[in-house]
Amino acid sequence: MSRPPQASPDLTDRHALALHRRRIARAPELFLHREAAAEVQERLSEVNRTFTAPAIVTPFPEAWDLPGAQVVPDDDILDLKPGAHDLVIHALSLHWANDPVGQMVQCRRALRPDGLFLAVLFGGQTLNELRRALAEAEAHVTGGLSPRVLPMGEIRDLGALLQRAGFALPVADSATTVVTYADPLRLMRDLRAMGESNALGARLRHPTRRAVMLEAIRRYAEHFPAADDPTRIRATFEMIYLTGWAPHEGQQKPLRPGSAITRLADALGKDTP
Repeated sequence: MSRPPQASPDLTDRHALALHRRRIARAPELFLHREAAAEVQERLSEVNRTFTAPAIVTPFPEAWDLPGAQVVPDDDILDLKPGAHDLVIHALSLHWANDPVGQMVQCRRALRPDGLFLAVLFGGQTLNELRRALAEAEAHVTGGLSPRVLPMGEIRDLGALLQRAGFALPVADSATTVVTYADPLRLMRDLRAMGESNALGARLRHPTRRAVMLEAIRRYAEHFPAADDPTRIRATFEMIYLTGWAPHEGQQKPLRPGSAITRLADALGKDTP
């Protein structure tokens, strides 16, 4: 009697993720990477500094125009030398990491003192429509649930990871992009072309039942029409941007609680009882 395959102890099956990416190598769909890259360039332009030794962690370097940067695959162990860089960008792949804090720590160690770390990754609101449609459909048809969409972090939790990784002056913010599609199958095809299809370690190892997919498509179209065209469906992608600096003695330090010498009411020109 053969044993069922054992689920991976990791959140992400890195072998499956690599296969997905290799399958799309000739024609990847990278419009979200390019959107994120444009936003990163905008943010770098606002930093009063010239970076001379950048590195970028990405599986899709063709979408990221960073001249002179060392390109590093998003492996569990990053090919980064300690103290070799003044800028490290983790480019839209950190959400697949089995150890995101470990990835950030590796990036911090690769930075020179006062070097900049900037990461962009998908956040918790990403594909909330697809997640709900699939979960409701599977529960309705089979009476159970299985892992189908990667769980993604919320902005508050991800911002806290910067501090855990040892970064100074941590900042986390997000931007949401809503994309419309003719139908959910077009969305799923795009996800495959992005290399973002299901690579969860605990995913089912057999094809989804046709009845589940048909029910998911029906529920998606019914509950999540596009705002400007009810014949199309919408898909949300939340991109979270994380910024932190390698510690340096010359950096700004937050004031100790209670050390302020001016009252907020005075600054606002208001009287308090």
